[in-house]
Amino acid sequence: MSVRLVFDGKVVVVTGAGGGLGREYALAFGERGASVVVNDLGGDIKGGGKSSDAADKVVEEIKAKGGKAVANYDSVEDGEKLIQTALDAFGRIDLIHRVHLRGSFMVTRAAWNHMKNQKFGRIIMTSSAAGIYGNFGQANYSAAKLGLLGLANTLAIEGQKYNIHCNTIAPTAGSRLTETVMPPDLLESLKAEYVAPLVLWLSHDQCQENGGLFEVLRWERSQGCIVRNKNQGMFPETVRDQWDNICDFTNATKPANINESLATLVEVLSRVETDEGLAPNPTSAMATAASGISPAVGQKLPESTFSYSHTQCILYALGVGMSTKDDHHLKFLYEGHEDFSCLPTFGVIPSQAAMMDGGLGSVPGLNFDFTRLLHGEQYLELFKLLPTSGTLTSQARIADVLDKGSGAVILLDVHTYSGKELVCYNQYSLFIVGAGGFGGKRTSDKSTVAHPNRAPDAVMTDTTTRDQAALYRLSGDWNPLHIDPSFAAMGGFKSPILHGLCSFGFAARHVLKQYANNDASRFKSIKVRFVKPVLPGQSLQTEMWKEGNRIHIQCKVKESGAVVLSGAYVDLHAASDFMCDAGGLKSELVFAEIGRRIKDLGAEMVKKVNAVFGWEITKGGNTAAQWTIDLKTGAGALHKGPYSGKTDVTITVSDDDFMEVVQGKLNPQKAFFAGKLKVRGNIMLSQKLEVILKDYAKL
Repeated sequence: MSVRLVFDGKVVVVTGAGGGLGREYALAFGERGASVVVNDLGGDIKGGGKSSDAADKVVEEIKAKGGKAVANYDSVEDGEKLIQTALDAFGRIDLIHRVHLRGSFMVTRAAWNHMKNQKFGRIIMTSSAAGIYGNFGQANYSAAKLGLLGLANTLAIEGQKYNIHCNTIAPTAGSRLTETVMPPDLLESLKAEYVAPLVLWLSHDQCQENGGLFEVLRWERSQGCIVRNKNQGMFPETVRDQWDNICDFTNATKPANINESLATLVEVLSRVETDEGLAPNPTSAMATAASGISPAVGQKLPESTFSYSHTQCILYALGVGMSTKDDHHLKFLYEGHEDFSCLPTFGVIPSQAAMMDGGLGSVPGLNFDFTRLLHGEQYLELFKLLPTSGTLTSQARIADVLDKGSGAVILLDVHTYSGKELVCYNQYSLFIVGAGGFGGKRTSDKSTVAHPNRAPDAVMTDTTTRDQAALYRLSGDWNPLHIDPSFAAMGGFKSPILHGLCSFGFAARHVLKQYANNDASRFKSIKVRFVKPVLPGQSLQTEMWKEGNRIHIQCKVKESGAVVLSGAYVDLHAASDFMCDAGGLKSELVFAEIGRRIKDLGAEMVKKVNAVFGWEITKGGNTAAQWTIDLKTGAGALHKGPYSGKTDVTITVSDDDFMEVVQGKLNPQKAFFAGKLKVRGNIMLSQKLEVILKDYAKL
């Protein structure tokens, strides 16, 4: 640790120091060389009664550790007496820590001239979240606590030229005042001793901070910095060394009320428990009603069903540009063809039903103008060949909400099932113009994928028809923006534009033709970002770069060169793979995806996890496959087979139960206690598997 902060020769007055936060401050100052005046009336939590015991015990603790301290039992209303105790015992007064408004004024007034004369003083006022945001039933308390801020700011201005600094803190800590309203585990995480390092740093002569409010500055909250690890101490030197990060207002948030303030606190504490660094505050805690988006993350939409026949499959194929002019297209256009198939990207159609008919609008808290909704990005993944007819059920939930400043992004996860079997997964990225600025995080967990920096390996071009949008909308996207000139004009377009998902379908079938010989079973997933609109009648040109089984793509309007789809790729199954082969393992597809995630984000995963996991996948009671996930070495790795050394943890589970866990149908803890999931080794490490098995926001 860097140079230790000490307070040798300084005299500190701490009011309310008989317990809670005040006690921790007094002990911390005493341990670091300050002479401490421990002031406490010894009353109960309602302010009644009086006793010298509380202050005396703290004085004894300080002296037992070799420190200097005296007790004072006066009310803070008698500020002159309190300060005189310091002068009589130690000859000066340097630091004051105070709690309530009138008492703060009285004590500070008594000490002010002494601080001016010695050209040094540090004053710390204690406000609270109730003072900053207000709280039901606490009008008098909230007014007094915010009044402290006004007093402190004025003292900071007036005292600056005398080297007297005054700052305000608004801590949340476990104490006798909060033990009746906070659960024990939260109280344990909010020990008063965790606040003391901030107070010590603000009180030190090296600290030049003046006129600040901590928890917040400038009426907004910085992202801050976690300065302690789980089960470890916290030190003022760490606060000092991380001060620039603590006060960095990049991506600052704006809590609107006390509940949002506390929700963020709980989120940070959970990160401490898992030894994670502080990330942007989650939107689930920070979204504000003023923006039209209140906390919605995790909210589920009503379940939807989609019944269809071969007619809808054919209509979709025509909508994305397939034609009988190409003999290879016939398998997607004629129900009597021996290999009649549904185009893979038809998988977006049943999932749309989850949003249509007011589905998205039914989510509590999503109160915005749907005419300001734009489709930003799309991810689709297939888990089996799409049936050419049937009834599918879709379950949708809000995966995340992002604050992009000029608007909000809603990430909507949709899982589509045939009976109980997962068929496909979609994630919609929906941009709401003008709904940003609520203080949420700006990015999701999946980074953008750029195409290789070389000329494309293949290029394919198709010309859309004048009626392409009119045809595509018959598959279920009835937005008048794509058919009504007057509606398009209101959106700023000179004429109706093509559906983004229509361009999406064009690009996907280009890849399917170029690299999979139109074999729908080879298609695994596609991800695109919608950049610019296309007008019906323009030509779509898809540029492709092959890297293994991933085909990076970029789609342009040939006539103008404008990029319309970017950051895009299609993942294919290897030619030798057979989707959902009756004798194969469904978990193979999941491990293939894990391998891709490790390839993209392995180094980051290794930092978070630092462990080697062995997997034993069983079928019919016998071990059918073994996998090793190495998140300890280098940039991480996945390989099929047992680990050459000793794994940190080995997990045994059946193929079917593994898929149930991954799809969120089976809780891992319940599976463990039911004997369906067996763990050998360090069982606590299994919790870190969430990093790779969690259903991340894939965009």
